[in-house]
Amino acid sequence: MAINKKDIFNKEEQEIAAFAKAIAHPARVAILKVLAERNECICGDIVEVLPLAQSTVSQHLKELKDAGLIKGTIDGPRSCYCINWEILASLLEQFNALFGTLQLNQGKTCC
Repeated sequence: MAINKKDIFNKEEQEIAAFAKAIAHPARVAILKVLAERNECICGDIVEVLPLAQSTVSQHLKELKDAGLIKGTIDGPRSCYCINWEILASLLEQFNALFGTLQLNQGKTCC
């Protein structure tokens, strides 16, 4: 039986990595900014703000939604998305804890 290498890492490490991957594209960062400014947004509005095709924006929205960073509803041809603030807050706490731990070792160099 094959083993998935991700399974050797704990849940928190996997969640942080998935979060980082979800925001690793500048278009996704821009989408999150637009959603934060408007607190709710229809997909067409996002397309008007970003220099990207509708299909590209939809792909990025799907990645953000799959990561749990946004939530949305589909009402016929209209899709409405907003930031999932609870998930975002949880992930930010994990990120802050990670960087706080890393910072404790600041100044200790090996090279």
